[in-house]
Amino acid sequence: MAGNLYGARCCVAGAPCGRTRVHRRCVVSADRFHESRDGDVLVLDAGSSSLNIALFAADGERVAVRHASEPPGPAATAELRNFLSEVPAPAAVGHRIVHSGPHLTGHTVIDTRVRALLADVADLAPLHVTPALPVVDAARELLPDVPHVACFDTVFHKDLPAPARTYAVPERWRAEYGLRRYGFHGLSYSWALQRTAQAMGRPVDDLQVVLVHLGGGCSACAVRNGRSVDTTMGLTPLEGLVMSRRSGSLDPGALLWLHRRHGLSTDELDDALHRHSGLLGLSGSSGDTRDLVRARAEGDAAAALALATFTLSCRRGIASLDRLDALVFTGEIGEDQPEVREEICSALTVLGVRGGLLVPELKDLMREGLRRIDQAGGGVPVLVVATGETQQIAAETRRVLGM
Repeated sequence: MAGNLYGARCCVAGAPCGRTRVHRRCVVSADRFHESRDGDVLVLDAGSSSLNIALFAADGERVAVRHASEPPGPAATAELRNFLSEVPAPAAVGHRIVHSGPHLTGHTVIDTRVRALLADVADLAPLHVTPALPVVDAARELLPDVPHVACFDTVFHKDLPAPARTYAVPERWRAEYGLRRYGFHGLSYSWALQRTAQAMGRPVDDLQVVLVHLGGGCSACAVRNGRSVDTTMGLTPLEGLVMSRRSGSLDPGALLWLHRRHGLSTDELDDALHRHSGLLGLSGSSGDTRDLVRARAEGDAAAALALATFTLSCRRGIASLDRLDALVFTGEIGEDQPEVREEICSALTVLGVRGGLLVPELKDLMREGLRRIDQAGGGVPVLVVATGETQQIAAETRRVLGM
């Protein structure tokens, strides 16, 4: 879609219906209720505190969606059963699995072997894979006669160049233990990259862009000619940018010191780094940038420090390329926090990125799927893409199954 991108409509099937961080429940549209359709794909995205369920038709239209704000658990089966009673029977199920581990390098049908491999890597992404597996089991039990596909966030980065995926640690750790960088948010990046290429009227393999996913988890990714060449997350989704409650990168010596000098156990370190750090740890009040922007305006120094540290980490994570064709924001914060976008871009003039960004209405962004927000003629294009992980899972599931 070439031409003027300032407010131009981007045809995005199934764009999200409203602000993603607001707990909501949308039900199946009346004209599709009880309609029998071939080729519908059920998408399940389980996290540590929520379960997102969506049904997509063959044309990419989102038929129905439900957001359960409770952590996945025993109630997940009942939640899923209730959803299935209200919608057409799906032909396949796509599951978001954050970490593929070393043995799975592509999206794949879940069988006994794959299920075992997923369990084996759950400790590499405990906030994500651990709660996803019971949902996988519940869905396979409720829908035993349709294929279930694991769609991985790591697949987008599977061809990271050796220097980008390699840690400077002893060879034994790399060879025997498999210590390497994987990268995450790949489903979000796949969606955002395709939308960016479409909107700019250029093929994916001719673009050099930096994609920034800012949400509960945050990362940046440099893409050259359609391939991820560097990213901020590593072996686990804990590395990289400051996040809502996760620390991001930390001097490994600090962990050794906390353990030896202050006696913190591995469980204490794990809990603190995953749940009590990041914006929450810095501010002492909230991990939500909306709260922190308001608190900073009221003179809260801790909130101001949290936002300054966060935006600095984002700027550090925006890698340089041979050239920069566009800077693309996605994710919950990337979509609806203009103050964060402005503070990041206004300090990147060395890359040709400028501040003074336009602020699209969130409802317009969600309806249209994409907006260009830099001033016309103002340097490197800056775009915001509505998060499309569930749509990407549906597309990848169809691709794996040849649907």
